[in-house]
Amino acid sequence: MKMPRGGRLLLAMSAGSLFVLVLYFQSITTKPELSLKNEAVPGKSRRSPLQTLYNGDQLELSEEQRSLQDRRELLEEACLSHTKKRRVLSPKDLKHLIVDDKHGLIYCYVPKVACTNWKRVLMVLGSGGRYKDPLAIPANEAHVAGKLRSLSDFSPAEINQRLRSYLKFIFVREPFERLVSAYRNKFTRSYNTAFHKRYGTKIVQRHRQNPSRDALQQGNDVSFREFVQYLVDPRTQREEPFNEHWERVHSLCHPCLIHYDVVGKYETLEADAQAVLRLAGVEGTVQFPTSGKSTRTDGNMAARFFKHISPLYQKKLFNLYRMDFLLFNYSTPEYLRTR
Repeated sequence: MKMPRGGRLLLAMSAGSLFVLVLYFQSITTKPELSLKNEAVPGKSRRSPLQTLYNGDQLELSEEQRSLQDRRELLEEACLSHTKKRRVLSPKDLKHLIVDDKHGLIYCYVPKVACTNWKRVLMVLGSGGRYKDPLAIPANEAHVAGKLRSLSDFSPAEINQRLRSYLKFIFVREPFERLVSAYRNKFTRSYNTAFHKRYGTKIVQRHRQNPSRDALQQGNDVSFREFVQYLVDPRTQREEPFNEHWERVHSLCHPCLIHYDVVGKYETLEADAQAVLRLAGVEGTVQFPTSGKSTRTDGNMAARFFKHISPLYQKKLFNLYRMDFLLFNYSTPEYLRTR
């Protein structure tokens, strides 16, 4: 079985600040660090999730597991083809990576890709029996800072050790479906007043002709066209980073610098989530929640939102999210008009 490209972590000091420098060598011959016992659970000799994944003789490869292997290899190839420079990662770049020391897992959470339920699952796994059912954990509690440990909380040596020996997984989604989902959730729901005030008022001020005083004060009626204009406006990212709900996945999780062992997809969420839980040896302990949403954002819904976006802005937006399409093997949407 094809092994992941080797990587190693070095430390660099600059102006008193500590940075983690990931030097990702373009090699497929170096295996992940596989010790004889599970380092995540001292004293136990069972295989770690990483050992289970990469020791093919111990794992009967099902169709879904072959699919996960193919995605991993496609990501590696896309990184080789489309990224040329090595990057310096600071601790803040690791804030989206959640660590489960007990089970040897690292999960990079991506908003609008079932991250609430993944956080709930990890809270159950790390609760020592206090939580049993992920859905019994309120959604807002799952997002409270400090409930789960981030990789950025650890020392450089501890970060190094975990990146080498833990199973690292990520879940991704068709980029424009994720974007439309973020817009619907943050700008069309009356209860999201914080987003309306924080982002909606600025969007209305910059991208609406003759806005009403109420719209300038409330920011609660932003159209999808205005949202797209805000995203592609060069001033937006010059002033501040994108909010995590519409930030590109490659900017949140750095998949060409951090080798992800499992790339799950929202489109096959249930099967991929079960595969991760099996690798972690907890499929009998916790069940990944199934979605009960009847108005889930899919390609047809995304097409309806893009129908009123001009070809020029569609092209600009595609260029903005192009790397996510390329890295995670998503085709250009059929509804897109870029000419």
